[in-house]
Amino acid sequence: MSLRIRFIVFLIGALHLMHALAADFDMPGTQPVGPMNGRQFFVDVGRPKARLRVTLFMPSNGGPFPLALINHGASHEPKRVPPVSDEFITYYFLSRGYAVALPMMRGYNDSDGHMPREVCDMVKEGNVAAADIRTVLDAVKNEPGIDASRIVVGGKSMGGWHTLAFGATQPSDVKGLVSFAGGVKESDCPTPDQALIAGSAEFGAKTRIKSIWFFGENDTIFSTPTWHAMFDAYRRAGAPSELVDIGRFQDDAHATFASAAGLSVWVGKLDAFLKGIGMPGTEVNADYMPSPPPPDTHYAALSDVHAVPYLPPAVAQSVLDQFLKAPLPRAMAVGISGASVTHGGFDAAQLALNDCERKTGHCALYAVDNAIVWPGEPDAPAPTHFARIDDVNAVPFLDAAGRAAYLDFTKRVRPRAFAIAPDGAWGSASGFDPITQALVQCGQGHDGCELYALDGDVVWRAKDAGKAAVAK
Repeated sequence: MSLRIRFIVFLIGALHLMHALAADFDMPGTQPVGPMNGRQFFVDVGRPKARLRVTLFMPSNGGPFPLALINHGASHEPKRVPPVSDEFITYYFLSRGYAVALPMMRGYNDSDGHMPREVCDMVKEGNVAAADIRTVLDAVKNEPGIDASRIVVGGKSMGGWHTLAFGATQPSDVKGLVSFAGGVKESDCPTPDQALIAGSAEFGAKTRIKSIWFFGENDTIFSTPTWHAMFDAYRRAGAPSELVDIGRFQDDAHATFASAAGLSVWVGKLDAFLKGIGMPGTEVNADYMPSPPPPDTHYAALSDVHAVPYLPPAVAQSVLDQFLKAPLPRAMAVGISGASVTHGGFDAAQLALNDCERKTGHCALYAVDNAIVWPGEPDAPAPTHFARIDDVNAVPFLDAAGRAAYLDFTKRVRPRAFAIAPDGAWGSASGFDPITQALVQCGQGHDGCELYALDGDVVWRAKDAGKAAVAK
């Protein structure tokens, strides 16, 4: 079986697989393929008494599993906060083989009571949450399948602050702390930054567990000078800690941990931190994370509308403009008679493929984020630079009718191919597998057909230059 036929069989098989996956999942690409095995229960906490909702996710195989307890951020509408927020933190830990516990703080979702509000006393507020975290952790670590000797506690924003407060209680059963843009801001506190810095120093003086902090330069809630001062105060007070400055992230670094586009910013650093404290920090189940994008093929410039396959120029321009305006993560898939652009979500590339498949057939990714990933035609010969693609007079063997056909070829959409033969025969094709189509058309009753041009390049090797001169 030739490489070309094997590719076509592979492509058809891939399309069948894609449809099979679509039958198994309502919307592939919107959630991990790996099973979440989630269940919810309530834990009673005290002072004052309340019941807190806890969601626990478990990997499917192996165990007992290390535990990551993750605390959520604040909201102006606490009852509407979902049981799982900043999902990629959860997916990350599941992919590293952890069980993940997500407690809802007082007043959030179905949890009882309300979080205390102490004007500018961030420490007192954090201490109440820390006591609740302790009670929840004691309940969760006794669940079947949990390895109580391997625990990390983390949180995002308000949950990160609560994590630092919990660390100050010196829990002997916790290996490390993870603060994703951790902090609290009360609107009625006239000096919130100073309160955070002072609170960080107070927590740091009581903490001996290693922690890692993640902050970005364009965080819309906590300014860069503030979180730098918070960390410096925490570390100078004696807490072993590491700060990761993630730089700028899109419009708001505070949203880094809720986006697939942010994974490349923090996952490697957190892996290294976890390994450094003797905890798992290697991916063991890729089904919980978005698929890595295909490599950049450098097929064309990102803005080159003429390189977009299958689509008429006006349609290609509209689709490409939509893609270029979309925030990361983003993806563009193209098919024989349509295209799809998606952004955000769990796996933008998979979503684009799924949506394109619903519109047309034989879809493939064209661009992901800032890279062209279109593979081009299989078995495509390398450009020879024999002539410019639009130089009709450079094409050997052809008569006037053949040159007119070649001129028409240069106006057709990609993928496209043009073949020539020494006796003046030619073949032109555009669409699915144009190389085969062009060679077959050229070879009907003619010998020696070879490709002359493919997409935007001349690929003909001038080994028959003498014959070409005679033919002219």
